[in-house]
Amino acid sequence: MEDICQDRDMKQRLTSPLLIVLGITFLLLACTSGPKNTVERKVWSKAEANEWYARQGWLVGPNYISSTAINQLEMWQAVSFDTLIIDKELGLAESLGMNTARVYLHDLLYEQDSLGFFDRIDAFLDIAKRHKIKPMFVIFDSCWDPFPQLGVQREPQPFVHNSGWVQSPGQNALKDSTQYPRLERYVKGLIARFANDDRILAWDVWNEPDNMNPSSYSSVEDTNKVDQVYPLLKKTFEWARAMNPSQPLTSGVWAGGDWSSDQSLSPLQKVQLEQSDIITFHSYDAPEVFENRIKQLQPYGKPLICTEYMARPNGSTFQGSLPIAKKYKVGMINWGFVDGKTQTIYPWDSWKKQYTAEPPLWFHDIFRKDGTPYRQEETDLIKRLTSQGESGG
Repeated sequence: MEDICQDRDMKQRLTSPLLIVLGITFLLLACTSGPKNTVERKVWSKAEANEWYARQGWLVGPNYISSTAINQLEMWQAVSFDTLIIDKELGLAESLGMNTARVYLHDLLYEQDSLGFFDRIDAFLDIAKRHKIKPMFVIFDSCWDPFPQLGVQREPQPFVHNSGWVQSPGQNALKDSTQYPRLERYVKGLIARFANDDRILAWDVWNEPDNMNPSSYSSVEDTNKVDQVYPLLKKTFEWARAMNPSQPLTSGVWAGGDWSSDQSLSPLQKVQLEQSDIITFHSYDAPEVFENRIKQLQPYGKPLICTEYMARPNGSTFQGSLPIAKKYKVGMINWGFVDGKTQTIYPWDSWKKQYTAEPPLWFHDIFRKDGTPYRQEETDLIKRLTSQGESGG
């Protein structure tokens, strides 16, 4: 065959800038085309959700942040990501028979260094798996400081509960719809990367989305915050579900009211319950109120996990709540684990009431900094209950 490249005119035509661009475009399309799942998966049916839950066993664990981190950014940024302390503390969770942990992420970490962030999540998951812990990751959060910033985080304010925790997305992003594409890339990139990772239990897409932080940051919260969150919460469920995750999606109801009645649910709560594959909720209440919350949610017919509880002065304790939860097969994730920079041994009212020493009764947390239990009878109870029957994994 005659070599067409011997033809000078043909060479010029083939090497023209337009043809080069078209050729590269064709190659890129060819390399990236192929069968793709463009159909967003549906919300799990009751049967699908319960079939998944039956494989987990009874889920028990803490809301976990390393004791050396004041917030999500300090836990996950490369300069302060502390695998040694994470390994030690998840080992404490394993020693209690715990098999899950709820762990917060942050959109700014993806913007800062998505590949490095994913590598650190991978490292965390490897550590967790060694300790038989399957985490539930929290994607967005409306609690505490509405103005997060990357970089070195501030030091804790002495004796103040969660003095450095930050919201995700922050107020500036919530108010600016031009940032939605950035948030969409974060959610889709995160879920796509780990959609089939069996080390992950579930995705909590948004923690307490309608929390206005009345005791701490109410003076700087945007009065339209809930209206800003509402459409973004719906989009977040859509973005996450579009990546077809094998793990369930959820967002937990937490504010007061009757959760069993459509008439008493807020529009945002309806989204949370209708779009969740499994039902999650918070209850920092005494045992009888906690049990009533379970009964309000049982008619939905899906697995229940309490993703926040245990505030001793409120009457929410391991002794009061865990036996009830086990009776109803409700998963349990308490707030706090090792006393550290979040200082959640102090109560919520430490934002308004001055404390100068360790409170007589810890609000949250199970272990002291040296790894010894705050109350031995609590850790003994947790061990006993998690060892009775299957504990999942």
